[in-house]
Amino acid sequence: MQSINIDKIKKLDNVVNEAYKRLRTNVQLCGEEVKIISVTSNIPNEGKSSVAFNLAKSLAEVGKKVAFVDCDMRKSVLIGRYKVNKSVKGLSQYLSGLNDYEEVVYATNVENLHVIFSGPVPPNPAELLGGNKFKSMLRKQKSVYDYIILDTPPIGSVVDGVIVAQNSDGAIFVIGHGEISHKFAKNTKLQLEKCNCKILGAVLNKVPTGDNGYYGKYYGKYYGKYYGSYGSYGSYEKE
Repeated sequence: MQSINIDKIKKLDNVVNEAYKRLRTNVQLCGEEVKIISVTSNIPNEGKSSVAFNLAKSLAEVGKKVAFVDCDMRKSVLIGRYKVNKSVKGLSQYLSGLNDYEEVVYATNVENLHVIFSGPVPPNPAELLGGNKFKSMLRKQKSVYDYIILDTPPIGSVVDGVIVAQNSDGAIFVIGHGEISHKFAKNTKLQLEKCNCKILGAVLNKVPTGDNGYYGKYYGKYYGKYYGSYGSYGSYEKE
């Protein structure tokens, strides 16, 4: 297996770090059968990719063997954001048959964390993600890793996220504070339910940290009432 350095891993402050520890704990409490987890959102720029990567990193830090797969083949931000130190092959090249699996999975300088990047933008991302090769890859990873974290495109923008969610054991729904309406979030949730994907919980992201009272009031009013027994997780990360 090839190795890479992820050079620009953001150091989290204490509040954010504790939020990710709570998220990690809640994921682990979902049960050992929940291994393939999609992380999705409504629209771009809600912080979905940061939440997905930091969750994967947090799980790896407690000794779990984790694969992080960037499934956003239309508009990935991972390589640019984390300043990967060399040119890499990716998911689109594997799913289209250009490269073998061993050529697109990379060990990282984060112990226990392996990464598959998105690769060049293909002309048919939805078809590649809906194909048997993607399903077969996830089955193979499930026999090797404790967790497979899938960073998906926003469900409110393209169908790719729904396709990925269908092949997951559960999904985490990232909602950017102040980014969307309650109605929009509810419609996205319904799309996940229609594809029979279990919603593990929601992360309310980009929450102002100076007013915890407002956070609790906002979350309870707009999101808590329709997530029911799925649970919810708060993330305080700004982007």
